[in-house]
Amino acid sequence: MSNPIFKVVKSGLLTTIQDNGRSGYQQYGIVVAGAMDPFSMNIANFLVGNPGNEAVLEVTVMGPTIDVVGDAVIAISGGDLSPKVNGEKAPMWKSFEVKEGDRLEFGQPVEGARSYVSVAGGFDIPLVMGSKSTYLRAGIGGLDGRALEKGDVLNGTGGVNGISGRALHPEEVPTYKKEMDIRVVMGPHLNAFSDAAVQTFLSSTYEVTPKSDRMGFRVKGPKIEHETSADIISEAIPLGGIQVPANGEPIILMADRQTTGGYTRIGTVISRDIPYLAQAMPGCKIRFCEVNVEEAQEIYEDNDRFIRTLGKVSNPRQ
Repeated sequence: MSNPIFKVVKSGLLTTIQDNGRSGYQQYGIVVAGAMDPFSMNIANFLVGNPGNEAVLEVTVMGPTIDVVGDAVIAISGGDLSPKVNGEKAPMWKSFEVKEGDRLEFGQPVEGARSYVSVAGGFDIPLVMGSKSTYLRAGIGGLDGRALEKGDVLNGTGGVNGISGRALHPEEVPTYKKEMDIRVVMGPHLNAFSDAAVQTFLSSTYEVTPKSDRMGFRVKGPKIEHETSADIISEAIPLGGIQVPANGEPIILMADRQTTGGYTRIGTVISRDIPYLAQAMPGCKIRFCEVNVEEAQEIYEDNDRFIRTLGKVSNPRQ
């Protein structure tokens, strides 16, 4: 039986319900969506004793003000957006109790762009194609397919005793810098670019622009010239795919990316670096560093083992 946990007093810039997204439906034109920073989402869930894929609140840059209307155990991970409970600094990367009558709010961004708020037992949100994730452009998932608004009440699933005081080891807590190296696997359309263009891509510093959103990050810097056309026959687009349209300015495709695209892709950001990229604010400087497929797979496997181990420790029933 569900029970009210949160009531939204102020909505913030953009706060949505997200989990791992809708996998298996891209062939039908259904966007995956899901958390921009899946690492932080998983950890927030593990800290309160949830499975990693349980839905959380994804809070972007300027967070909401939320009144607690039911006792709960919560955790906040990801970017530090100055969370407070009753005016006092709230812990991050650690589960803690909130009581009816408490107020959770966010202040100025200190580091990173997105925070994730989990609640023990998860939010009572209907599944749409196997996911609770909000996809705003189609108006599906989450709370009526939209961002949170003033007056919204979020229910928990009820009957779940959360685990308070559990924390991620400080050495494992990521830091989100204003300058970052992002690893990429090159291809698949390298034949569309000259050697000089590829060298420009790998040796230049790019800046995340304010035109970036959940669909894609637009970056500005030295233009990447095409040797042939920028256009290709539309094909499936992976998370982290780096499109280069005719203007030579890269676009890194993120959680709400379209299912197919008709621009050349010079490379793909490896999955382990997507969470760091997701925390980049406009003005953040990034450099692209090439790794081969074997290196990318090894990095993925190491991270996957880490996540699986934490999941088993957090929730032995998994």
